[in-house]
Amino acid sequence: MPSHPVVSQDEWLAARRAFLVKEKEFTRKRDAFNAERRALPWVRVEKDYVFETEDGPRSLGELFDGRSQLVVYHFMLGPDEEEGCPSCSFWADNFEGIDVHLAHRDITLTAISRAPLATIAAYKQRMGWTFPWASAFESDFNVDFDVSFPPKAKPAAGWSYNFRPAEGASGEAPGVSVFYRDEDGAIYRTYSCYSRGLDELNGAYHYIDLAPKGRDEEGLPWMQAWVRRHDQYED
Repeated sequence: MPSHPVVSQDEWLAARRAFLVKEKEFTRKRDAFNAERRALPWVRVEKDYVFETEDGPRSLGELFDGRSQLVVYHFMLGPDEEEGCPSCSFWADNFEGIDVHLAHRDITLTAISRAPLATIAAYKQRMGWTFPWASAFESDFNVDFDVSFPPKAKPAAGWSYNFRPAEGASGEAPGVSVFYRDEDGAIYRTYSCYSRGLDELNGAYHYIDLAPKGRDEEGLPWMQAWVRRHDQYED
């Protein structure tokens, strides 16, 4: 950072205006990219899934809460774990308080994990979160959507993650899946993404990307090695 160029105000403005041209081009490309993503074909969800929630057992259709669009965050919290994944917890901190805005665009957001509901409820209370969070403990949902890899459920073709073979997969993995429910109650999977595709769901990272040091993750044992649950940072 000490070797970074320092210029006059006029030079700074000239450089900033030149970069603004690229930013506007990126924004237009992003709009076109998002439209292309929304135009992808859908697949009908034929299987009946039932989840445990704070309001009792609910089907996938009931998780929509009367809306036509459902966004599911596949949160890494397995059946034998007491704490959620630190990185998923970092992402979930960005969900809090946005539900009212999503509802006004006909969208419901929920997290789903394979941990029992009691474990989810305890961790949710500890983190101070209020967004919906369902348990798929006795459901094939997380396995079918390629984010849970219990040994006894391994398919003959092997595991898949991020639409690629993942033979060494185990435990839980993060992801997001999006669904649409039509007026007749039919449910369609419209989109799923995993791994780095989840970056755009983390508003904190977008602020970090604006700062001079950026993510500053080079040289760490792994990307996000710095991340802690928000009640575990030392200061």
